[in-house]
Amino acid sequence: MSRTLIGELGEKVGETVSISGWVDVRRDQGKMVFFDFRDRSGLVQGVVLPGSEALATAKETRQEFVVRTEGVVNKRPEKNVQAGKQNGDIELEVKMIEILSAAHELPFEKDTDLNIDTRFDYRPFTLRSSRDRDIFSVQATILDAYRNSLKRQEMIEFVAPALVGGDAEGGAAVFKVGYYYDQTAYLATSPQLYKQIMVGAFERVFTVAKIFRAEKSATTRHLSELTQMDFEMGFINNESDVMQVLETVIRDVVEEVRRKHAPEFARLGAEVPHLGKKFPVLTLAEAHATLGVAPEDDMTPEHERAICEWALKEHDSDFVFITRYPTSSRAFYTMSEDATLSRGFDLLFRGLEINSGAQRIHNYEDMVRRIEERGMDPKKFAFYLQAFKYGMPPHGGCSTGLERLTQKMLGLANVKEASAFPRDLNRIDILLSTGESTKND
Repeated sequence: MSRTLIGELGEKVGETVSISGWVDVRRDQGKMVFFDFRDRSGLVQGVVLPGSEALATAKETRQEFVVRTEGVVNKRPEKNVQAGKQNGDIELEVKMIEILSAAHELPFEKDTDLNIDTRFDYRPFTLRSSRDRDIFSVQATILDAYRNSLKRQEMIEFVAPALVGGDAEGGAAVFKVGYYYDQTAYLATSPQLYKQIMVGAFERVFTVAKIFRAEKSATTRHLSELTQMDFEMGFINNESDVMQVLETVIRDVVEEVRRKHAPEFARLGAEVPHLGKKFPVLTLAEAHATLGVAPEDDMTPEHERAICEWALKEHDSDFVFITRYPTSSRAFYTMSEDATLSRGFDLLFRGLEINSGAQRIHNYEDMVRRIEERGMDPKKFAFYLQAFKYGMPPHGGCSTGLERLTQKMLGLANVKEASAFPRDLNRIDILLSTGESTKND
């Protein structure tokens, strides 16, 4: 008998079917055994009745056993219907259970509320929890919707390299790779330079790239390895064109998540983001004036939270653009508005910067001059500078942090919860302070 997915059982009432998956829950009630079976498409309740040939196997089957089950799909009695729940109006009368793989004794109940270190110590197991499956189901939709929105806006995807010969941001927080004879390579902190090169070939491009930051920080905002969703576009008038495309992308992402994941938001106690009629746009100076605080060269975390509260109250938007940061505080390739202010922007979401972007310098001589002004050597950027030497249109782009967007969309306390396998200052699968896993059972 061919396999039927649990999500298809509602169409099989009265039929004998075969399903395969995990035992999510087992409950004994008198002489009957109840199961919740789980596969990639969802959950269904199964019941083994007294006298069933499956009863002996059912009694030795525990949570997380992998099984193949045959049974009859029945309508539940009216009094037992669970409205609004997947397969809440049916159950599987189990006739046969075949154990495909037995599970060892579990370290704790799968959906137990755990501290974050315990959750990651047992990651192969805790990823099976309802909470984590909800988080990464939503994240998968965010990625799909991001890609699809940009494709509709005539952008082509490319794969950016993770090994680079220099740091695109000109900073010190990089991982060195000592493999290339007498040369030092680095793990990329951004796909930025390669996006710009690709604009010279394709005009509109995007990439979903792994990037690496060697910051000595262990906060709820920091990861050592993260995922950036970047796009870059040519023939723009200014950074407002980039911001318009980004707003379209974010709206498309939110609407797709809203359409597909209402149950996940309900279970996680999260609220779908408010989009308002248009994302408000404030210069950095206007943002500080709105908050009644002294001007600074950046937004503090406290001020980011406060201006997002203002945007939600005044514009029904969980998102707000901040523009006109000082040129000195932005990356070397950022175009200047005047002697001091840049054509860069950040997008804040529920109190956190999730995106940074700008119009870029496109003139070769201007780019060389900026590199020199920052105390860097243009010769080290010779490969990158070819794109400008041989003709580059006015262009700009931006970069969205997938984990940060997921964190804030689902109301997670720590960005690490939005990474299936988080890497930070203290952990690569196991806690680095211990040097070995003590959780081998």
